[in-house]
Amino acid sequence: MFLNIEYILILLPDGVGLKNFVYSSFPKQNTRDNIEYSYWNSTPLNLTELGYMEEKLVGRHTSNSDIYKRARKIIEIDSFIKKTGNNIYSNYLFKSNSSNVKSKLKNLYESLIVFYYKNNLIKLREKIVSLESESSYYYKCFNYLKKNNISILLNTNQRILNAVAPVQAAKKLGIPTVNFIFSWDNLPKATMVVETDHYFVWSEYMKNELLYYYPYVEKDKIHIVGTPQFEIHYDKSYLISKENFFNKYNLDLEKDYICFSGDDITTSPHDPEYLRDIAMSIRDLNKSNRLKKRIEIIFRPCPVDYSNRFHDVLNEFIDEIHLIRPEWKSYGGSWNKVMPSQEDQILLANTVKHTKMVINVGSSMVFDYAAQNKPCAYINYNPNTKNIKKDIHKIYQYIHFESMPNKDAVIWLNSKEEIANKILEGLNHPEKYVANAQKWFKVINKHPPQMASQRIVEAIEGIITNK
Repeated sequence: MFLNIEYILILLPDGVGLKNFVYSSFPKQNTRDNIEYSYWNSTPLNLTELGYMEEKLVGRHTSNSDIYKRARKIIEIDSFIKKTGNNIYSNYLFKSNSSNVKSKLKNLYESLIVFYYKNNLIKLREKIVSLESESSYYYKCFNYLKKNNISILLNTNQRILNAVAPVQAAKKLGIPTVNFIFSWDNLPKATMVVETDHYFVWSEYMKNELLYYYPYVEKDKIHIVGTPQFEIHYDKSYLISKENFFNKYNLDLEKDYICFSGDDITTSPHDPEYLRDIAMSIRDLNKSNRLKKRIEIIFRPCPVDYSNRFHDVLNEFIDEIHLIRPEWKSYGGSWNKVMPSQEDQILLANTVKHTKMVINVGSSMVFDYAAQNKPCAYINYNPNTKNIKKDIHKIYQYIHFESMPNKDAVIWLNSKEEIANKILEGLNHPEKYVANAQKWFKVINKHPPQMASQRIVEAIEGIITNK
């Protein structure tokens, strides 16, 4: 019997989609003989070596689109402030570079665009689409989609300009398009530049956010699927024994470990000071008789942080801090050429399994630890320095933290003096914090979390059926 094959194309405009759509269980979920999945891959990773069908996507957005994208964000953030009366949205805008004549002229052009379109955001959105639909890159995408009879195009990152042309080419051909909103904090930040027919979101909470910030999105085109990024915590085939993990990373079986997960230098410029405060507290605890076992820190830096800003504290606390770098792979000199790997997903899951708790600045790692019934502590004080580069209290005013059902979802480290006692609280009495973190996890991500990839495939099949 002849099968009418439906071809699903997964667009990877950057490395963000690898974690959710390559390294998760997603590629294994398709059981239909009449559906084939392949990747339209802009990353330097060779997916054919992993056994997947791919087509390399080569091309670039038009030169002016970046300025229009920035102008769109400024106008949207301003509209969010007016809509809510909350000025915290202004913190989502970063100061433009004005170090030379070229950048000053670019900023002037951006200001003129903002002035011209500030009362007509629809026209600005149309302008970006128009710019991207007139390029040679667009026509290359159009021809590929037409030639290969694609049934659905799923975009894995809604904020990348390079995804606009492929998506618009698909729309021109009548191919249904989908955006996957990839992070819990994306929507209040006005990051969306790619507009599609359908949207895959993590939760009912995120669906409501999408409708609130982008009211032109049709309610029945939003599909609540969850996110695949937490699935690995529930797959025991990836979790190794304590002995194997400790041997592999030269850890001491006689010690307990807690994790300090670093943020990027923009999000948390004071991470070295915080790591020093925690290491000093660990040193003091190890000298006391308050611990059942000596403890040490596993330090997991931000994967794209290749700075030397932790050099001094790592040397000063060599007995208290054990560095385990994320196993991301570099394919070039810049930060956006550093790609996640399957090996790092496994490392992350096993770091969670073999540490007692995690400490960080407002990270989604709280959900990785909640998935394995472990507590998280959020740092909530400014370091003792004259030059405060970023007020930490503003971080917890960010809109995505409004989803926290109560303050006991994490342990709050409100001063360096209370770190030791709060660590003991996490080690000896984690139950309250874990229970509340799991409530938060259910708000943020559809449960059961391990079924996210299956729900995505089912949503895709539903779109095929109804197109």
